[in-house]
Amino acid sequence: MSKIAKAQQEPEVKRMNLNVPLELHNSFKSITASQGKNMTDVLLEFIHEYVGKHSSAAKPKERRK
Repeated sequence: MSKIAKAQQEPEVKRMNLNVPLELHNSFKSITASQGKNMTDVLLEFIHEYVGKHSSAAKPKERRK
């Protein structure tokens, strides 16, 4: 039998923790649930947008020789 390459391998993940005021957490959870979304997916959308917006402005670091 030949080995089949994993075409769609899940990316590695890193857990992030943040402190959020209780009222903001409850509102965010309620709104995302009412939209049929989960909080993690919505936060990942925000992070992707932020990185996309700011990564073009960031200068890549030069390697030392």
